[in-house]
Amino acid sequence: MAHLKVNPDSAPVIKLLAQCPLHKATSITSEQKTANTIGIESLWIKHESERMGLGSFKALGGSFAILSLLCEAAGVSTNEPVDLDNPAFKKAAASKKFACATAGNHGLSVAAASSLFGASSAVFIADSVPEEFAERLREKGAEVFRAGAIYEEANAAAVAACEENGWILIADTSHETYQEIPALIYQGYSVLADECRQYFEQLGDWPTHVFLQAGVGGMASAVAAHVRQYWPEGIEIIIVEPDAAPCLGQSMKAGEMIEVEGPVSNMGRLDCKVNSLLCYESLRETANQFVEVSDDQADVAVEKLAAIPIPTTPSGGAGYAGLLHLLGQGQIRTTAKCLVIVSEGALS
Repeated sequence: MAHLKVNPDSAPVIKLLAQCPLHKATSITSEQKTANTIGIESLWIKHESERMGLGSFKALGGSFAILSLLCEAAGVSTNEPVDLDNPAFKKAAASKKFACATAGNHGLSVAAASSLFGASSAVFIADSVPEEFAERLREKGAEVFRAGAIYEEANAAAVAACEENGWILIADTSHETYQEIPALIYQGYSVLADECRQYFEQLGDWPTHVFLQAGVGGMASAVAAHVRQYWPEGIEIIIVEPDAAPCLGQSMKAGEMIEVEGPVSNMGRLDCKVNSLLCYESLRETANQFVEVSDDQADVAVEKLAAIPIPTTPSGGAGYAGLLHLLGQGQIRTTAKCLVIVSEGALS
């Protein structure tokens, strides 16, 4: 089948997500003291821990995909404000159950959005996921299933349950036969980039470098595509991956998507051994560089961010770890103006 594209147009997403009471732009801060300390001209940090009360950028993708699918099922136009009390919308929502596998934030997004819009959800987690997190999913309205020892087994269980029960799979990894829903999820993430665009446009200054951490590549591909479409030319886009799971960078070197092997990383949200098809194809055209960072480097980044203070996890701080790594290698000039996205809070 023909491949879809990562769509950087945030306007439809903003229009739909206006229906979410918790939706608002997350903040960007200028960290000039830190920029001076590390030896660059400017440093800006985008705070995704504030996102819709869920603690990460993932809230954008799940919400937009689910609301889009419910509007389609109800025959409701997405070109006008959606009336969530519309009988046709309520009937469609009540008949739908959305399912996913998760190791964290994506499952919270699917559970919360399903509940908010009147649908139900099922979230599959591996046996290794703490019960505390399972309870958070239940509090958001999800039916929680434990399936297998690792994420891949939980995902297989989610796929099987959807096929058996007629549920709708909301997965953020695309492949040859599963593209439409991931494409909606990635488009949802473009809001993050548009909020940055508005900030820099108003400021009258722009980054020279944008650091984007990647697992399967959803956020990275959405933001990178938006930068290339709507921001000034010449901005360097650096994709940061764990050295235990550099599936995007290694795929770029191979000239095709490949699966990588490696130990478990402390950057758990990014510890993906196979990337998403649509993200791979998009980042081939938009990214300038792929950088690998170690668990130790991610831990150092978390410590340095906490001192600002910006609390996050190794996954959330991986973009900053990439910046520090390139600075240590002498690959970032002193005149650089860098944007880093802290993609989740410390307790996400």
